[in-house]
Amino acid sequence: MECRVLSIQSHVVRGYVGNKSATFPLQVLGFEVDSINSVQFSNHTGYAHWKGQVLTAEELNVLYEGIKLNKVNHYDYILTGYSRDTSFLEMVVDIIQELKKANPSLVYVCDPVMGDHGAMYVPEDLLPVYRDRVVPLADILTPNQFEAELLTGRKITTEEDAVEVMDLLHQMGPETVVLTSTDLPSKHGDQFLVALGSQKTVKPDGTNATQKICMDIPKVDAVFVGTGDLFAAMLLAWTHHHPRDLKAACERTVSVMHHVIKRTINYANEMAGPGKRPSPAQLELRMVQSKADIENPAIVVEARVLHQSSH
Repeated sequence: MECRVLSIQSHVVRGYVGNKSATFPLQVLGFEVDSINSVQFSNHTGYAHWKGQVLTAEELNVLYEGIKLNKVNHYDYILTGYSRDTSFLEMVVDIIQELKKANPSLVYVCDPVMGDHGAMYVPEDLLPVYRDRVVPLADILTPNQFEAELLTGRKITTEEDAVEVMDLLHQMGPETVVLTSTDLPSKHGDQFLVALGSQKTVKPDGTNATQKICMDIPKVDAVFVGTGDLFAAMLLAWTHHHPRDLKAACERTVSVMHHVIKRTINYANEMAGPGKRPSPAQLELRMVQSKADIENPAIVVEARVLHQSSH
């Protein structure tokens, strides 16, 4: 049975971010991907120069209408990432609602991209749209710590806080929540980043179960662009293959990330030369070169199960 994903994200001519970061890895793992490009830029905005076009809410609707007229608007998954326009996001919500009516078992994977390290890099009026309209529709949510705090109005300073925030996010709608990065201290020291996940499942006997996990991810000293988009896409793929095992899905997702980033930094350092910082162009993800790792990642990060409860 083929699996079809509608991915609404940005597109770059050169490099890997948004749909460019998500499409190839999903295809490698056997998914059919239909992409709508929310923007078309020459390259990501971390370069010195960038040019391009932005898709309006109306243009998004026109594209969707074409798909609908041909009666091919049946999707198993929807994936969304960065958006900086409220009317565009509202249109996305309308489309998702319609697609969920057409296929009630559709899974919506949402990366609520709003900011990082205590600062928003999208207009503030996007927050209420995400909180009140988008998150309630999401099945899988991948915020970083700052985005999770924005959505719930709660600060995270301890692991217990993180668990509570994930539970609050569950109450808003999503059955699977992964905090992709936090500022929590790792038991392995400051060379590691802590990520946490929580998944609510219904067991065969009808009782509810929750699995909560924690991962210590090795840090790499460089700024990569497109890694969040790759993370959300890989979580979609690996939860599809391990629908009731968040631990396995997250281990595979994070391991793919690790292999891609490692290959990228090694290449970038080689290209930059000794003692020089690599440029944004040199730090573009080595996606095609990582095809084998995407298909079958060697597991390099083990997730700890925090607690499993049934009720």
